[in-house]
Amino acid sequence: MKRPTLVFSVLLFGLIVLATSEGIAQSPEIIVEENITYGRAGDTELKLDLARPIGDGPFPAIVFIHGGGWSGGDRRAYREQIREAARRGYVAATISYRLMQFDHAKRETTTATQNFPAQIHDAKAAIRWVRAHADRYHIDPDRIGVTGASAGGHLSLLVGLTDPSSDLEGDSGNPGWSSRVQAVVNVFGPTDMVTCYQQSTAPWIMRLFMGGTPDETPERYKDASPVTHVRKDAPPVLTLHGDRDDLVPFQQAIALDEKMKAVGAHHKLMIFEGLGHGFPGEYGKQAADATWSFFDKHLKP
Repeated sequence: MKRPTLVFSVLLFGLIVLATSEGIAQSPEIIVEENITYGRAGDTELKLDLARPIGDGPFPAIVFIHGGGWSGGDRRAYREQIREAARRGYVAATISYRLMQFDHAKRETTTATQNFPAQIHDAKAAIRWVRAHADRYHIDPDRIGVTGASAGGHLSLLVGLTDPSSDLEGDSGNPGWSSRVQAVVNVFGPTDMVTCYQQSTAPWIMRLFMGGTPDETPERYKDASPVTHVRKDAPPVLTLHGDRDDLVPFQQAIALDEKMKAVGAHHKLMIFEGLGHGFPGEYGKQAADATWSFFDKHLKP
């Protein structure tokens, strides 16, 4: 199997679609609204695209978080997935968030701006926006899920596992509303930032995201690690991971699985044997089927 040199931007179900349109579109089944502002970070407007079923609901919701090494990717990568989610009876949003900025030509020695925790602040703001606008979009505010792949998987886990005491809420929008979710699907996301830095074939991106090495910024590595925040009352989590992944090593999934089960939390690990950082072809369909099944079980009445 040929492995890419850097595929943090490979996203859920192995499908990337970059076409988009603006405004509101309606079909016999769903309504799509694009370029909605869900919050602000300084001078930056944070945007999302949303698809929903036609009807009064209330419907469960899913928020999709794109990957890209916390420095690339685009919310439009989940354009088709939010439409499929709407056809399946969900209100679904795909979000943009602040991307880490750095000199790519000097990535081994340079520093980055807009690194952690900017991204999780924005992701949590998106959940708060969804809950704050539940009436307008016919959402059940008690049934919200989140999913993403790679960097998006990492952010999805932090959304699901952290609470306000973690000091990761941020102030990007809709303060006062809860950012809690009721189900998480993590697709090969990092779970322990120290060991990911030590074992990944791209440790430089961990260093940039964390603002240094584990020895230089140990508290930041701890705060950014989903395993740090595992608790018994965590929402149920499904993790999909290939056992030949060398960018986010498979041990990351094992570490989360062991920690979740040790405290009595619900975690399901689906292993893709022989696969690296991405699920091509039929494997992508298997990942999609597992994802929809998991969300149906935990978010639908």
